Amino acid sequence: MKKNNRTVPMRRCAGCMESKPKKELIRIALYEGKLTVDPTGRAKGRGVYLCPDENCLTLARKKRALQRSLSVRIEKEELDRLMEEVRRYGQ
Repeated sequence: MKKNNRTVPMRRCAGCMESKPKKELIRIALYEGKLTVDPTGRAKGRGVYLCPDENCLTLARKKRALQRSLSVRIEKEELDRLMEEVRRYGQ
């Protein structure tokens, strides 16, 4: 019998900058100018990963991590909506 020796995909949280297994993080994707929360991690477009932890969300907002990683300007209302959606998926 063979053992399953697959590696666990790791991603880095934009807030705390810690590498964690991809399944523990929530992806925010930018595709054709539209920002969406991608809980599956498979949506098209450029993605940024965040821990569903309140401290990480606060850090990411303070560091403007999403804006820098995606090279896009994000309005306050849009950022609030994204953060709230990440909180919901993190529960």
